[in-house]
Amino acid sequence: MKRRTFLHRIGSILAVLGVTEAEWLTLGNRYYQALAQPSPRKLALLIGINQYPKISALSGCLTDVELQRELLIHRFGFQRSDILTLTEEQASREFIEVAFLDHLGKQAKPGDVVVFHFSGYGSRVKLETSPDPMQNALVTANESQNSQIVNYILEETLLLLLRSLPTDRVTAVLDTSYYAPSAVIGLKIRALEELVAKLAAEELDFLKQLKTQKLSSTPIVLAATSEPKQPARERLFSGFSAGLFTYALTQYLWEFTPATTIQIALSHVENSLYKLGNKQQPALLSSQKNPDITLLPESIIGAEGVVSNIEEDGKTVHLWLAGLPPQVLLYYGVNSRFTLATTEQLILRSRTGLTAKAQISKIEGANPLQIGQLVQEAVRVLPRNINLTIALDTGLERIERVDATSAFAGFSHVSTVIAGEKPADYLFAKLQEIPSSYGLFSLGGELIPNTTGEVGEAVKLTVQRLAPKLSILYAAKLWRLTENEGSSRLPLKATLEIISGISPRVVIQRETVRAFKPENSIKKSLPTPIVPIGSRMQYRVENQSDRPVYLILLGLNNNHTAIAFYPWETPTEANTVDVKSLLKEVVIAPGQTLTLPQTNAPSQWVISGPASECEQQLIFSTNPFSETLAALSTAKYSTAEQRAIDPLLNPLDVAQALLQDLHNANALKTEMNGTAADSYILDVNNWASLSFSFQVS
Repeated sequence: MKRRTFLHRIGSILAVLGVTEAEWLTLGNRYYQALAQPSPRKLALLIGINQYPKISALSGCLTDVELQRELLIHRFGFQRSDILTLTEEQASREFIEVAFLDHLGKQAKPGDVVVFHFSGYGSRVKLETSPDPMQNALVTANESQNSQIVNYILEETLLLLLRSLPTDRVTAVLDTSYYAPSAVIGLKIRALEELVAKLAAEELDFLKQLKTQKLSSTPIVLAATSEPKQPARERLFSGFSAGLFTYALTQYLWEFTPATTIQIALSHVENSLYKLGNKQQPALLSSQKNPDITLLPESIIGAEGVVSNIEEDGKTVHLWLAGLPPQVLLYYGVNSRFTLATTEQLILRSRTGLTAKAQISKIEGANPLQIGQLVQEAVRVLPRNINLTIALDTGLERIERVDATSAFAGFSHVSTVIAGEKPADYLFAKLQEIPSSYGLFSLGGELIPNTTGEVGEAVKLTVQRLAPKLSILYAAKLWRLTENEGSSRLPLKATLEIISGISPRVVIQRETVRAFKPENSIKKSLPTPIVPIGSRMQYRVENQSDRPVYLILLGLNNNHTAIAFYPWETPTEANTVDVKSLLKEVVIAPGQTLTLPQTNAPSQWVISGPASECEQQLIFSTNPFSETLAALSTAKYSTAEQRAIDPLLNPLDVAQALLQDLHNANALKTEMNGTAADSYILDVNNWASLSFSFQVS
């Protein structure tokens, strides 16, 4: 369809929105001015809608647009003038389609890079002309004057638009979903219930015309969910809300050099989503057999953020910190340090949401700071007074919330908030069954095993039953805060393998990417991380540093019980019946590879049921884990059968000892005595923490 036809068509909606044609063209100047730039170019159209007429508002879609825009500019070299954003009432069906044709269709040339992003509601709409009468659609910001007709954009329309572009380097990110469950527990869902209303005739005409065009491109489409009825969710973080998928994806692309295949990237993103409390599985919608990531960073080195502004004194800078792991950002403390490529250090002075202020440390002859400089984590400061936060579901009666608040107050390191008002880790709510009981849920609405009270039981009794589980979940929160696969400077690789067959089969590989040269990093595509029940497992860990490193393994089993690797010391004496078994340090010499458990060990690690998720953390340090081993040794474990992977009986003691050991490995703590008293200070040169999540089936 011709551009003039589209411009004529949107005249009426311009009037409704109170926007003159001159103002619309001024809005378009952001991309018209870029027409003279030579190819290849990088073009982006970013859509975000929080506010909808007569529909419950979303909260994180505008943040999603901001996350994508800053990523594209500072990590991938897009020009601001080549990125067009349509938000809120601007994101009508007509505006989106005009912007696509004008900004992307008219400007893109072979070899150019194109990015399209949509954050907002999705739904299903009736389409009588199709064999499948109900079709996926993106819900736009405007509504039809006729209540029986909707101004949605069909997913099919979008895919045809993407395919019509004259370049093969097209990536679309859709942070939305299409099926809305009848009852929702937990995080807000980006989906509306199916409508019996019809689609606007203009949209159907446009779709019909698109089907007659030559379609040369095969775009890469990244979807927030892999299953048709799986919901895409958004979450309240520290001072902002964002789509889980967008935040996890952009954080990965900030911190890591993109892998050869998108499957590797999505494996990392899914791991992050699980730790954020949702079993959301992102998907690749593409007909390409082995699609490469079409976005290649300007720098091959990842970062945790960027200098976004510089104050007049030349020493105080504003930072955008979207590269920090989401679970870490909330607790990222004052006096944390970042380094620039020019070797100067920045000291964090304050943080609000994704933005922060920092000052350059006093270095003689320091280079002038510049906007756009990437910053990498050097020292992580975490407070010692971290709590496990339980959100109380808004579906609870007022007296139920009062009783729950009182009961949770009886636990140290546990606090409560009203769901949706402040960031939280888990949700306390009623089960949907009738008669009902209370239970503890992930933020994504999944019931945590063994947390359900008896039917008709009082709130306080159910909460009191949660004591052991709360201790486990709090401990897991603490050791997750050590994750630094992207920022660690210790060159370490770890592979999770199934060794039940003739030769080991790789399940997951992780490495400290910033410590390796790009040509030596892991490149091959990984199998889906699914482990059958009964599989015999091991980790293969490679230390490529010039120092010995010590190792601890902690995790959550598939029933949310804590587990640990117990490095039993084998007695050398002939008669050892009465000798107490001891735990020893697991140490890997420079340049050496270690299997865990040892291949010839008398005890093996075999995956047991039930079918669910497992999460494990491999934590390394250049200093011994003296306090951690001491805490492991105090537990009253059974010595009848010394298995390598066993339940962790005192998870909280062990997690706190672990953080103290990593703190003790930091040589800088003597310079930061004021901070050390109430904080853990972790140095990226002395610690690494790799996360492994896999499905048991």
